[in-house]
Formats: sequence, C-alpha cells, structure tokens
Amino acid sequence: MRNPTSNIPQLPLELIFTIMDLASTDLSQDQRNTLLSSCALTCRAWSLMAQKLLFSSVRLSSQRAFDSFMGAVDPSVTHARLLGEAVRELSVVLDHNQPSGLHQQSFAMAVTQCPNLRHVSISLYGCAEPGEDVIGAADTARLRRLAPSFDETTLALLHSGPQVSSLHFDNWSENKDSVYQLLQVWTGLNTLSIGGTPPQPLQESPVPFPCALENLYLNFQSSPSVEFLKWLLHNSSDSLRTLNLKRDPSNHVFDFLMEAYGSNLCSVSLPGYGTLEHSKSLQNCHQLRALWTENPSCLSTLYKHLPKSIEHVSFRLDRDAPLNSILDLVKRRKQMKGVIVHVSEGGNRHPLLPTLKASCAFRGIGLELVSDLQLYRSRQVSTS
Repeated sequence: MRNPTSNIPQLPLELIFTIMDLASTDLSQDQRNTLLSSCALTCRAWSLMAQKLLFSSVRLSSQRAFDSFMGAVDPSVTHARLLGEAVRELSVVLDHNQPSGLHQQSFAMAVTQCPNLRHVSISLYGCAEPGEDVIGAADTARLRRLAPSFDETTLALLHSGPQVSSLHFDNWSENKDSVYQLLQVWTGLNTLSIGGTPPQPLQESPVPFPCALENLYLNFQSSPSVEFLKWLLHNSSDSLRTLNLKRDPSNHVFDFLMEAYGSNLCSVSLPGYGTLEHSKSLQNCHQLRALWTENPSCLSTLYKHLPKSIEHVSFRLDRDAPLNSILDLVKRRKQMKGVIVHVSEGGNRHPLLPTLKASCAFRGIGLELVSDLQLYRSRQVSTS
C-alpha cells in the first residue's frame, strides 16, 4: 500500500536553513542552543545545517568547554572541520580567579580552529588574593585585581589565526597592557568595543593604531584619556560612523570626540547627556541619522536642535518627560523613519503618548514601544 505522505512535497533544504536562522536570531543564547540542538536531532537531512548554525556563535568559559569544542572541530575529521569553518563569533571568559577557568593559550588555540571567524569577544578578570574573593562584590573591587598579560605563545597563536573584523574586550582587571596587545594582533578591525578599566597611555608611545574604525563602542568605568583616543582613532577621521557611549565620559573627552569626528558620524548613543552644550556639539554632526539616549530629561535640549539629516530617534519616556521636541521632529522632519521608546516609570500614562502614536501613524513613521531596558538597548539602530 502506498504511503499517503509520500506525495507531500518536501521543502527545499535552503528554505529550511533560512527558517532555522530566522527563528534563532532574537533568542537568548540558551534558547538558541536548545532550538538548534532540537533541530539537529529532528532528522539526518537537518542535522548538519542545524549544527553549523549552532556553531556559528560559540562561547567558552572553562577548560572543559574548550576540550569539548576542540574535539567537535577537529580538522582531521571532515564533519568536524565543517563545524570549525562555520564559527563566525567566538566569546571567551578569561577568569584568573577560577581554578578551572579557560587558559589564555587555550583561547588562542580555539581561534586558530576557526578560519572564517569574524568577531571575538573577550572578558578578562583578574585574580583576588586568597580569602578576598567576595561573591557579588562591586565591579570596582574586581577592577583592582591583577591579571597577567598575554604571553608570547598566546600572541603567536593569535597572529597565526584569522584576521577578525570585530573585537569586543572588557577588561575587569588592573592589567594595562592587554588591550594594546590585542590591537596589535588584529589590525583589520572595522568595529571595536572596549570597556572596564580604561587604558592608560604607555610610557613609550606606540605606533598609532592602524585601523580605520567604522564603529566604536566605549563602556569604561571611568573616562578614558584623550591621549588614548587620539592614538586609537588616528586613522579613523574619515571612517568613523557610529559612536556608542555606554557611560558618560568627561566633558573634555566628549568635546574632543565631537570636534574631531562629529562631522562624519551617522549614529550616536548618549546615556545621560542633556545640556545645551552637548546639544550644540551634536549640531556639528551634519550627517547624523540616529540618536539614542536614556535620560528622559534630555529630550527638551538634545532633540530640539538636531541636524536636518536625523531619521531615527530612541529615547526613554517617563511620566514627566518633555515630549514636545519629539513631536516636533515627527511632525516636521520629512526624513524621519523610526522612533523607539523605552517606556518606564509611568511613561505609558504620559499625556502626550497618544499624540505621538497618532502622529507616527499619520506620517508612516515606525514606532516601537519597549518596556524592557535590555531589549531597548539591543534595539539601537545601525546606520552602516
């Protein structure tokens, strides 16, 4: 007897792959791993596709995880080699306070097994003195811990690996050399995200950083020095398009960044700024297309005098936030395309919120209301 399901047309594998990819895009790491692992076990035809998606983003935080990863991407085995070639993003935690933490040379060896690697994310933690490790201690305490610099073997391995285009480095230690070591390894970066302990200018000034960065994300516990930024952005005057400040730097640093690089910036993120001086600085960003803020009180100053090029705005709305400047943008700026609102602290009861909704709908401007802060931060508009 003929199987009644034999005449059912099968979806092309390329379409199935696309569906898997889209379904896993906005999930957390754990949710993504669970979904793709289930897809890999569904049938033989799906297995390799799902595994390659699963291995496109890898996180290693222990020697045990490293050993498992190296076994899974063994280049002497065809199937495993394909998984190594599928890795695009590698995130590692180098915590010198953990007895079974990932060793720096293991991290470098993992990099060499990923020939198509594009993005590396590193979190570096120092080692506390015996008896001084306090669970849940503030970040400032962790920043005072020592961490060794990358040794020659590690650096040689990294130099032999792929040239990534994007680097994220959080330095939660007192080590002042690590960021310079990493930036000497990867000299083809277009995106850089650095945070934690701000780098200090070296006694012997190194050769200026050779990369022409397009996107820069800064999240330091205290303001970096202008000297470091001059070294870092020496070749980025004409290329820098995105400046994302997770924390407010000093006014001196902010003024330097706006004066030196503002004319070419397309996207700026400012967590707390809102003075008239900052508004004047943004007016020099003649190509600015996206502005992202978190301080509700800044709406009346920053958003009132934005350049005519602005297309996207993202802001935090509480019940008392001055919303008139946003309404003026929506009603009068023909270039406006999108508005993202982090609704918090009674913002959903703001008397002008219905007017904002109606104005966006009338103008055909996209409006997204977000209540979760982390989700709001992940929605920052890319203009690259």
